[in-house]
Amino acid sequence: MSAPVQSSIATRNLNLWYGSFQALINVTVDIKDGLITALIGPSGCGKTTLLRCFNRVNERYGYVTTTGEIKILGKNIYDPDVSLIELRKSVGMVFQRPNPLPISVYENVVFGLRIHSERSQLKRSLLDEAVETSLREVGLWEDLKDRLDTKATGLQLEQQQKLCIARLLPLKPRVILMDEPCSALDVEGTRAIEELMFGLKGRYTILIVTHNMAQARRASDECIFMLLGEMVEHARTEKLFLNPADPRTAEYIEGRYG
Repeated sequence: MSAPVQSSIATRNLNLWYGSFQALINVTVDIKDGLITALIGPSGCGKTTLLRCFNRVNERYGYVTTTGEIKILGKNIYDPDVSLIELRKSVGMVFQRPNPLPISVYENVVFGLRIHSERSQLKRSLLDEAVETSLREVGLWEDLKDRLDTKATGLQLEQQQKLCIARLLPLKPRVILMDEPCSALDVEGTRAIEELMFGLKGRYTILIVTHNMAQARRASDECIFMLLGEMVEHARTEKLFLNPADPRTAEYIEGRYG
């Protein structure tokens, strides 16, 4: 019998308020290591809020209050000794629209290394290796190896989104959060990002928010359905879509609301 898959992320009784509005209600969930997990549900159900809890981005807003526990790789991220800088190195994030920096492809990839490393450690050979390795991982090396000085904002949208993922990799994250990463892309671009996710699976835990039911079904191993700030159901994707345990899940999947 194979060993059970360990959890990269575990929440217990997680609650979050924006001012007086409660956006997350007693969310308890385990996100398994090395899998792709999709967060689905109607607009305003708390998907993106939950995603942004995992690298504490929500706290940039002064009116946010959070209670409960989030453990990532066994460590409670609200412990007083947790460094936000180190947390965000371990938990990278990709946003809806590609947001490459308006500098060269090369400097985009090494940006995190320059920020988080001592200058004396940043030998050119190390940076070159990081650029090639990261661009190969996202399938951009062959296309861009002779264009590393090109301004990143001039790339195609699909390439820009892949570059944003490549920018995370030199920092060796364990978890990659994706907030509707294909919403600005066409069909071909969406397919390319999904194939990239499949390639990264196993080495990274990937959590993706998507409104696209077809994408959730084909691209994730497990699926979480949220409604009105609560986690309604969490199951293997094929089970959640074919045999949901909660009638609200079935109603959403069947398009009766949302």
